[in-house]
Amino acid sequence: MRDPIFGRRHALALGAGALATPFLLPRGAAAQGNWPAQPVRMVVPFSAGGPTDVPARLIAEEMSKGLPNRIVVENRTGSGVVVGTDAVAKGPQDGSMLLYTTVAHAVTRAMFPTLPFDPIADFTPCALVGQVPVILLVNNDFPARNLAEFIAVLRANPGKYDYASSGNGGAVHLATELFLHAAGGLRVNHIPYRGSSAALPDVLSGRVPMIFDIAASALPYVRSNQLRALGISTKERSPLAPEIPTMIEQGVAGYEAYTWHMVMARSGTPPAIIQQVNQAVNRAVNVAAVKERLLSFTMQVVSDSTPESAAAYLRSEMAVWEPLVRAAGIRAS
Repeated sequence: MRDPIFGRRHALALGAGALATPFLLPRGAAAQGNWPAQPVRMVVPFSAGGPTDVPARLIAEEMSKGLPNRIVVENRTGSGVVVGTDAVAKGPQDGSMLLYTTVAHAVTRAMFPTLPFDPIADFTPCALVGQVPVILLVNNDFPARNLAEFIAVLRANPGKYDYASSGNGGAVHLATELFLHAAGGLRVNHIPYRGSSAALPDVLSGRVPMIFDIAASALPYVRSNQLRALGISTKERSPLAPEIPTMIEQGVAGYEAYTWHMVMARSGTPPAIIQQVNQAVNRAVNVAAVKERLLSFTMQVVSDSTPESAAAYLRSEMAVWEPLVRAAGIRAS
């Protein structure tokens, strides 16, 4: 019997066939779109200045240079991503309000008993911006020098160890639970913090011996030898950290985990406007200075996303994370 959580892995190429029909336009149709006369609001359902907000502002600024009017970033937080996401779900259908979101969008349906929106039916993906991998870090005193030893220690001591995360239901929490499942159902206790900046001091001190963290936050600790990296969540070794082996090459078959960034519009937005947004995002992430800055956030940029491939990617992510969230009993705090 196939494992429902590992029954598929990411396939961006999938979308062109499976989900293309609603978005296909004749050549030149994007130029005919009735672009909103007022400034476009890009809602970020995360706090200003954070690891989602900063790339969103960078991309919005660059997108604005090729559009009739400016894109303004608006932070709307509350109930995880629910408040900001719902604002777009109930917003205008003319392209004047967009959503800049992450993997958190893919787990809302599983984490919340009720939602004021449907994460699939109420949104049209415009473009996948990129993926940010995570790295498994352990305190230097932890009795394991590599991933095989790490797994052996946890398997021999079920429930003895704790792991830190940047928050309940966040990308780091999800990545850890996926790893524990993929490595054979390891039992480790979850200690959530309010962000990785709050969690890392306890990992450095050894109070909590391990954490998965996004690569941008993790690498400075690895390269200063303050923490030990045991694996990265990419399919192949990352050019950002080629010295860190992947989980897959160390025997954890099929393990990939990312937080990702995506631009969406409310469903019902005219296809021509969806295409205009898509083209603007792709144009922005292909600007050398923007791509370099996103790389500094350890983002693997997707430079040729389409609405079809973005929609397929979202569905593929939900197919992985929803069963995991339900199996692990993860609920919004």
